[in-house]
Amino acid sequence: MRHRYARAGRLRRSALLAETCEVCGYDRKYAIKLLNGRVVRRHGRRGRKRGYDDIIEPLKTIWMLSEQLCGKRLKPALPQWLPHYERHRGPLSEEQREKLLRISPAQIDRLLAPARLARPAKAKTPKPGSLHLAREIPLSVDSPRPPDRPGWLETDTVAHCGGDMSGGFVWSVTFTCPCSGWTENRAIWRRSPSALVAQTRDVEASIPFALAGLDFDNGTEYLNEQFIAFCREHNPPIPMSRSRAYRKNDNAHVEQKNWTHVRQLLGYERFKDPRLVALLNDLYKKYWCPFHNFFQPSAKLAGKTRVGSRYRKRYDPPTTPCDRLLKSPWLSDQQKAALTRTRDRLDPFLLKQRIEEKLNQIFAIVAADMGSGACPRSHVA
Repeated sequence: MRHRYARAGRLRRSALLAETCEVCGYDRKYAIKLLNGRVVRRHGRRGRKRGYDDIIEPLKTIWMLSEQLCGKRLKPALPQWLPHYERHRGPLSEEQREKLLRISPAQIDRLLAPARLARPAKAKTPKPGSLHLAREIPLSVDSPRPPDRPGWLETDTVAHCGGDMSGGFVWSVTFTCPCSGWTENRAIWRRSPSALVAQTRDVEASIPFALAGLDFDNGTEYLNEQFIAFCREHNPPIPMSRSRAYRKNDNAHVEQKNWTHVRQLLGYERFKDPRLVALLNDLYKKYWCPFHNFFQPSAKLAGKTRVGSRYRKRYDPPTTPCDRLLKSPWLSDQQKAALTRTRDRLDPFLLKQRIEEKLNQIFAIVAADMGSGACPRSHVA
């Protein structure tokens, strides 16, 4: 075609050019360059050779099972997940294992970009209540919380109301340690104070450190005689503090966990069947919380400086709550040994399998209550 194009006149060249574009699918300007010999065609893919094609499948599998961690959090999680991956999905070659351990967080995000899932939008949350008891509890900003010692927990509730606050439905309660990131979730019915006290006792028995204090908002589930009496009569008494009204940043750590540990797992459907309380507590206590506390690295804010009209934030390397506690000087050797034994007994692949089984049971009940046989879990991986 180039030989014919060079010998043809203007009208003939136009016809040859149109034929070339139709047959080869080229842009007209690019075809002109080709026919004039000004473009040297290269066969194959240009640029550097792709070196990670053989690890995309194991990387994607671990990413999906680890609740779609970002690259910065998935990178430190890979050494813990790889032995379990090989036990369940077959051994990897030495080259694949080496690539997975040395891959950068940015490269992880690039490889997983096609598989990223859409995130659901946030729903409205109820406004906090108020009682005369609030005046007896100091504000969070005045509370002498030690920033580097685990034990002081922020706690908050999440309504599974489906957008309608009337009637009875299930609430999730979140307890998180800002120092270590250790998080526990429990479920209660109708924000009952007695149920909240019982679940707080259960969380205290489950956490691997001593309960040093509670920080909550101005909701009536906390500001009531029964819960305040429980904290004051506890041996030793549990110090309390509360956030300022309508200032969610006072309890920013637990507000974040309400999203990552509750909404991303359960969504925004209405849980109006009391049977769901036992199922959710079994899911939270046995599978979901161990999964996050032992196998989900998280990053903590290490510093924040203002530059002009913007803030520049620095984060520490992503680490699991368990590893943070193992490095803490406030835990005894016996506590650290118990944590290590518990982690060694757990398998993230089996935990993820049990989580999915429990979620199927929960959403089967939710779907039946909605009058539909379809499972409303379209946003859950």
